[in-house]
Amino acid sequence: MRSCLIVTGGKLDLAFARSFLETEKFDKVIAVDAGLESAEALGLVPDYIVGDFDTVAGPVVERFKQMPFIVWEQHKPEKNETDTELARSRALTLGCQKIVFLGATGGRIDHMLGNLHALYACMESGIQAYIVDAQNRICLLDEGRDFYRSALWGKYVSFLPYTEEVKGITLKGFKYPLLNKDIRRGQEVGLCISNELAEDAASISFQEGILICIESRD
Repeated sequence: MRSCLIVTGGKLDLAFARSFLETEKFDKVIAVDAGLESAEALGLVPDYIVGDFDTVAGPVVERFKQMPFIVWEQHKPEKNETDTELARSRALTLGCQKIVFLGATGGRIDHMLGNLHALYACMESGIQAYIVDAQNRICLLDEGRDFYRSALWGKYVSFLPYTEEVKGITLKGFKYPLLNKDIRRGQEVGLCISNELAEDAASISFQEGILICIESRD
């Protein structure tokens, strides 16, 4: 499975990122604007550098410009896409079947929400895509999924409606099971928050809609 790491410009826990990269290997690395500073701190040499470069420090840019074989994609600040969207689009053109976003949650909430929506095009294309940080692993689900205690990001698993409504949710093997339950945005928000596995394996199925799935730890 061809995989891509996108290092974007939010605040990044470097200790976590170093630990994560010790066990996760990627075929391609894309740095996004200020994410270039995190890439440098992590000792990563990106295959692509994407952005309008309005937030990354100039000396960092100059150091990377001295390195060969990096593809630079500079865009004007006045554009319809975020820099992370542009990086995601590049990853899709590279034929990657798995995309992981680092630095996509810390800092500005508007960018964090935009990064969450950047997962949608990946899901539409049948590509595994995750936003990860020290506490969370986030993805979108348009179909059921199995969960295994040994592979969870943390103790908790939460589901929130990405679409206006998600119909027919059934949870098995969880501490708080559900049977054919419909949920809507802004209603009974706590119903699918902070669930836990009651068994070594659990599953979710649903009939219609898209869910935000968040595996998290304190």
